[in-house]
Amino acid sequence: MSKKGKKAKTPLSEEEQMLLYQQKLLAEEETAKKKERLLSQFLKDKLAKEEHNSALNLNKINTQWRTVLREVKTRELLKDIEILSQTFERVVDCKDNVIKSLAKDLSEAEEQYAHALRNHLHNIDQLLALQRYRLSVLEENYNMELETLTKEFETERKTIIDQHENEIHYLQEVFMAMEQNYVDAEYESKLEFQSMWDDLKNKNLEEKHFLRLQLENVVEDLWRRFQSALKNYTDATEDQKIAFETLKMKDEKSSKEIEVQMKKIQKLQDSVIVLKGKIMAHSRESDEQNQCVRDDKELVLVQLRKLKAQRTQGREIAQENLVNLTLESNATLKALRKIVSKGEKILKLAEICRKFETEEEKVLPFYSSTLTPEEQKEIEETGPEEVTEELAKVIADYRGLENFWKRYNKVKLEQLSLQHRHAQLSDINGKLREMLKQYLDGISVSDEVLSQLNPLFIVNHRSNLPQPLSTPTGQTGDKKPATTYNIIEAAHVVSHIL
Repeated sequence: MSKKGKKAKTPLSEEEQMLLYQQKLLAEEETAKKKERLLSQFLKDKLAKEEHNSALNLNKINTQWRTVLREVKTRELLKDIEILSQTFERVVDCKDNVIKSLAKDLSEAEEQYAHALRNHLHNIDQLLALQRYRLSVLEENYNMELETLTKEFETERKTIIDQHENEIHYLQEVFMAMEQNYVDAEYESKLEFQSMWDDLKNKNLEEKHFLRLQLENVVEDLWRRFQSALKNYTDATEDQKIAFETLKMKDEKSSKEIEVQMKKIQKLQDSVIVLKGKIMAHSRESDEQNQCVRDDKELVLVQLRKLKAQRTQGREIAQENLVNLTLESNATLKALRKIVSKGEKILKLAEICRKFETEEEKVLPFYSSTLTPEEQKEIEETGPEEVTEELAKVIADYRGLENFWKRYNKVKLEQLSLQHRHAQLSDINGKLREMLKQYLDGISVSDEVLSQLNPLFIVNHRSNLPQPLSTPTGQTGDKKPATTYNIIEAAHVVSHIL
């Protein structure tokens, strides 16, 4: 007691007080570190225990959930097997019906082919008969024209021969008439010559008698002289006389030949004149015929030019039509290839979508309308009354797509509902993630957790939550201080209670 009293009574120096204060601070720091280590150890043990319990509970839940899922899956598989059996039977029935319809179509197609073949053969027979009849008609026309041409040729030949014979007879008659006229003229000229010769003879006889009487003496003298001269002359010109006689005979012969030739020349000239007239007539006829032929040739050439122009124009039009046809055919082929590729894509997508169809959709691909008959009547009454022919044709063309639009609308509605459900579930998932994050932040210790606000983290009976500022007396703020809530984990409470 005395020591205590002495110690109590002895005042401490400032250095001792500083040492004591530092010792107290060190002791408090050590105690705080011990508490932090204990708290961290406790939290780690608690976290390990919670992880162990959660893993154990998760295993139990998974085992129970597996049993439940197996039962559900077995029921679903049984139901799927029943549906698949029904769908298989339906598909088999559909395939049987398709096979029957194809067999029926095949038989109908064979009948149609046989009927078409019979019609084709009948048409060919008719065409052959028509061609034979046409050939026979053309042959008859050819024979008739040939007969008419031969008849015309024979008649024309006969007329030409008759005309030639008539002209020959006419020329012979003319020749005979000319011969007769020549003979008559010759006889008359001979008579005139004979009469004149008789007159002159008589006159000469009278004069001769007169002169004879007058000149007998002179003649006798002259006769003597003449006889002497004649004798001399004859003696001198005997050779010339013989030559003269021969030349005279030749002259008579040549004169006769000249007369014959002149007659022939006259006849030939007459025939030449007649033939020239005929030639002129024939040349006129031939000129007329040639002119007609030239006119016909000109007409034929004009028609030929027109036909050539029409042919060239038709070729150009046909070429243009062929070019347009090729372009349109290429465009149609491209469009058809696009349609075929689009159809193949649609079929591939249909096959892919077929895999994702439910069994109910496989059994009942087209849902029935949910409208009542009264509602359908109201819709028909309120629908458009006036429908044009073009719109009606278009509607009739696309009437076969009603089931497709039904399925499309059903899929679209399901897509929209799934999107809406996905949005709802994403919101719920976000909320659950936030709650899970808060829970994990509450039970775990890390730098991130320690840097953030955590109501469960208490050191020296203090949390890291901001404390509300105490308002001075007499000053009332408009805002109330924010209330803080300490959250205690239920597992921790239960572990302490039990």
